[in-house]
Amino acid sequence: MERVYLKTKIFYGENSLERLASICEKRIWIICDKFLIDNGSIRRVLEVIDNSNEVKLFNGVLPDTPLTVIGKGAAILTQFKPEVIIAFGGGSAIDTAKGILYFGREMKIAGNVRLIAIPTTSGTGSEVTAATVVVDHETKQKHIFFDDSIYPDEAILDAKLTLTLPPDITANTGMDVMTHALEAYVAKGSSVYTDAMAEKAVELIMKSLLKCYRCGDDLEARGEMLLASSLAGIAFSIAGLGMSHSIAHQVGGTFHIAHGLANAILLNEVILFNGQDEKVFTKYAKMAYQTGMVERNVDPKLAVAVLITFIRSLKKLMNMPVSLSECGVTQADFDKYVQYVSQNALNDGCTPMNPRQITAQDVETLLKKIY
Repeated sequence: MERVYLKTKIFYGENSLERLASICEKRIWIICDKFLIDNGSIRRVLEVIDNSNEVKLFNGVLPDTPLTVIGKGAAILTQFKPEVIIAFGGGSAIDTAKGILYFGREMKIAGNVRLIAIPTTSGTGSEVTAATVVVDHETKQKHIFFDDSIYPDEAILDAKLTLTLPPDITANTGMDVMTHALEAYVAKGSSVYTDAMAEKAVELIMKSLLKCYRCGDDLEARGEMLLASSLAGIAFSIAGLGMSHSIAHQVGGTFHIAHGLANAILLNEVILFNGQDEKVFTKYAKMAYQTGMVERNVDPKLAVAVLITFIRSLKKLMNMPVSLSECGVTQADFDKYVQYVSQNALNDGCTPMNPRQITAQDVETLLKKIY
């Protein structure tokens, strides 16, 4: 028996932010980063919320969601006792809210809290997943938690909130979506449901990511990338991810490389590694057929080659670094941490769903290829 679990109600399209106006007489805790307060973006949320609510802001969100921030949030959770949590921002803001909620429920201090996620980037898909990633900066390790209790109750996808996203972040988060879709497509938990979502996500990426990079105020393209992100997020939350994310988590935690960028650098090498399995190779070819990259009568080897070339070309057109050294990782630091990163990647929560079994040596070899 297979299981597909979809909890999150999704509100998208024009004026979707108005959904917040239906909340009355509640204690609302908004979790975001300081930048969204300083640049005035938070006003768009506050203006919609009814005056009958008691609202508290937490602007302590930091990139890569440190455990220390989760601890501070848990203390506020105990004191304020919110009835609604609004996670407003990129993946770090939503992961922070989910991390606080996860540990809060483990410690039985969360109560009956409704979580509403409002992404301002099109990348992590965290607004529709049961996953959260937190970082232990002392050990330089990223830890991923999967738990149905941290699925957001609602997600609000308002493309207007993503219009000011800079080109480099648009590229990084967009390639994170691509990686989510392709990893979910071949993951051990993939199914007809997740395949359909992953295929549609890649189709939307093909149509809209470069438009968003080149013309940030293209509202239609921004909206389609938000949909791609949520579709890929649902797909991987059900199907699982794989070694690209396992390695990207540890590369990010150790070398401080943005998560989406790390995945972008890794993705083609992961496709080549996993594609050594005939069934997985056939699945990659199917993605190329289903999304119209190639005609269905094309040889599978050519289909996968086109998929790899498309990814490589997209990165080049968005001026993305293609190696760890281009990201500023020195040879000395790489040599110092490569075995540590490899072992941590092997122990990462995403590794068990990779379609091919991997060893620490496999990871180390792959890391050397992308250095």
